[in-house]
Formats: sequence, C-alpha cells, structure tokens
Amino acid sequence: MLFALLTSLSDTWFGFNVFRYITFRTGLAISTAFFISLIVGPWLIERMRSLQIRQSIREEGPQHHQVKSGTPTMGGVLIVGSFVLTTLLWADLRNRYVWTVLLVTVAFAAIGFADDWIKVRKHRNLGLTARQKFALQILVGLAAGFAVRAVAGGAAHAGALSVPFFKGVLIPMGVLYFPFVVIVLLGASNAVNLTDGLDGLAIGAMAIAAATYTIFVYVADHARIANYLQIVPVPGAGEVAVFTGAMVGAALGFLWFNCHPAEVFMGDVGSLALGGGIGIVAVVAKQELLLVLVGGLFVLEALSVMIQVLSFRLRGKRVFRMAPLHHHFELLGWTETQVVTRFWIIAVVFALAGLSTLKLR
Repeated sequence: MLFALLTSLSDTWFGFNVFRYITFRTGLAISTAFFISLIVGPWLIERMRSLQIRQSIREEGPQHHQVKSGTPTMGGVLIVGSFVLTTLLWADLRNRYVWTVLLVTVAFAAIGFADDWIKVRKHRNLGLTARQKFALQILVGLAAGFAVRAVAGGAAHAGALSVPFFKGVLIPMGVLYFPFVVIVLLGASNAVNLTDGLDGLAIGAMAIAAATYTIFVYVADHARIANYLQIVPVPGAGEVAVFTGAMVGAALGFLWFNCHPAEVFMGDVGSLALGGGIGIVAVVAKQELLLVLVGGLFVLEALSVMIQVLSFRLRGKRVFRMAPLHHHFELLGWTETQVVTRFWIIAVVFALAGLSTLKLR
C-alpha cells in the first residue's frame, strides 16, 4: 500500500525513487514489523490474560516447566499480524509470489489458531487430532504447489527441483512436484512446532532462518548475481525479501516478550505459520533442499522425536532422556538459558553453512 503511494510520488520528487529498491524496503519491513510487535505486544498480552487464553503444559514434559502453566499463549497472532501487515505496507502487491507466500502462511496460521483455540476452550493440551491437522496441512500444501507452479508459468524452473552444489541442475518432477511441496511445508511447519518448547528457542532460530532466506530470494531475482553464483534465477522472487524481512522483524519483536522468563508463548498459530512461511519461501527461491541445512536445528529437533518414537516401539528403549532434543539437554543439567543460547549458536552455524553453498557450485 505504502509502496504504491510513495513510488507514485517519484514524479513529484526524485527522492521517492528509493522506495523502488527492494533492499531499502526490506530494511523498512524489518524495523516496521519489529516496532509493531513492541507497541502492540503489551496490550495483546494483557488482553490474553483478561480472556484467560493460557498455556496448558503437558504433564509428560519436564516437571519444572509446570510453573509456566497459565502463561498467555497464542502470541503467534502478534507475529503473524505484524509481518502480514508490514508486507502489505511495503511490498509490491502486484507481485504474485508475494500473495502466494502471504496466503500460504496465513492458511497455516489458521490451522494453528484452530488447534490453539480448542486447547484453550477445553483447558487441555490437546487440540485438533493429528489426522485433522495433517489433512488440513496437506490441502494447503497442494494448493501452494499449484500456486507456485502457476506463478512460475513457462519458466525453466517451474515444477523442477534445484540441486545444491551443482551448477544449474534442474530435475523435472512432473506430478511429483506437488507432493514434494506438501512434504516441504509439512516438514517445515511441524519441525518448528516441535522446536517451540523453551522460552525464545524457536522464534530466535526462526529469525536466523528467515534472515538467511531473505538473501536467497534476493539473489535468485538478481540476474547478474544469480548468473555469477550459478544458481537458478527466479524472476520476481526478490520481492519476497520484503516478506522475509518482515518475518525477521516480527520474530525479534516477539522475542522481546518471549525471552526467558516468557511473558507469552507463540502457540501453534505462530509455529505452524512460521514453519509454513519459511517452507513456501524455500519453494519460491528454488532452495527447498537447502532448507534441511539452513533449518538444521529444526531438523535435529524433529529427528530426535522420530528416533525416540521408533526406538521405543521397536526396542522398548529410549535413545534420549526426553524428546524433543532440547528437553534431553535440560535433563542432562543444562539450564533453559544455556540450551536456548547454545541452540541459537548451532542455528547460526547451520545458516552460515547454507549460505556458503551459494558459491560451492
């Protein structure tokens, strides 16, 4: 909205041309989403307290977490609201990739909202059934696959898989492209959801991943840089950097209230939206496989749960003291702050490793 207004004034004064630059508007998006979160956050937290929208801590988790019971939840509304509004303000809304990532993210947020609302109303840690949640996520994933394929049109990368470490390698996937997108979005959204177990852990790691993909979408749309780095060019993808920048700003703003001891939790409305959002951005940037590396911390958390479940079912023994992985280290004696800080460091290392692949071709 502001993009259209301010660029239309460039004929009046040349200084308004600066708003045509994606990098400038991405910086504005980061700061705008951050300050929206800071300003709206206290009011929203107090409103949630008055409406008794409180977190129910699962009994099978670490016992010292029971003191967190009653903390306001569904703070993901603040995150999603901040970066969606910011994107609408600063992005070029004629760009169909922008609308694709926005709508997919909001759809995942809606699934999380329904799940959280059921938990709050029933005062328990059980919302939508696993079958219901996965069914809805699959529907959104399929729609996302068709949308990205349609926006790409007749481009060489449309419906194809880009392979990291190889120059310009594209593997046509045909009809398999759509279930592939579903797997990417389901994996990303649920991995972030599993990571959201300690104050600030998931949101801090998400800020790191979103910042990394801000670079990916920008270089994918920059013909000269894409050619130099030998990566798949995706015309129009650069505008999505405004979206990911807004996601970074909203994440940092939410972290202000979510750091230990947390004043509010994001809930599934936040974790599913953030995971689905970064997943669809990876699809748009043609860096789907690199999401496993950039989001390596989320992958480790998800793998720890799968390994624990399989081991217990097949061997009757646990590999970790408790899953997801962050609880294992808590039970080893690490403090919550130590776990979160060290896991953020791991997230940064994974992100840097992902960025290094841009030149390893």
